[in-house]
Amino acid sequence: MGIIDKMNPAAGFSDFISEFRKPTPYRWPILGVSMLMTFTLLYQIMGETMIGSPARPNVTYITSFADDRTEDEIIATNVENQKTQDAIDALIEENEEAKRELYRTLGRASGMDVEAIEREAAKERARVEAAENARKMEIRRRAGLLDDPVDTPKD
Repeated sequence: MGIIDKMNPAAGFSDFISEFRKPTPYRWPILGVSMLMTFTLLYQIMGETMIGSPARPNVTYITSFADDRTEDEIIATNVENQKTQDAIDALIEENEEAKRELYRTLGRASGMDVEAIEREAAKERARVEAAENARKMEIRRRAGLLDDPVDTPKD
């Protein structure tokens, strides 16, 4: 006997009807109070009261630049920022080259073919750079910054 056989709604409903048909003096008031409690609970749970539209949020904008900057000041700030970025990129490339030189020295000391490894690494760097450039060109093309699409080689 499965669990579904134990949960037969027809038997429960017929049992309710047979008990409700018995002539007890308080069956209608009990039914009324039961229904009132049930509907009151459902009304309280399901009721959504909204008076007017919700208040608009108060947004505070934080700016790090003066509102009255001129075009020349903006350009000067951008040029200064680009110089800083170029200096950072140069330092990063210098550190990368120093690391590559350390690995070359370690490879030579270990008896590895450093030139072949360096050629493979250069090919990989070129492939990654080409993929990055292709991605940037695709973004520019989709943004409408290019007049005609540029064919990029597919690997």
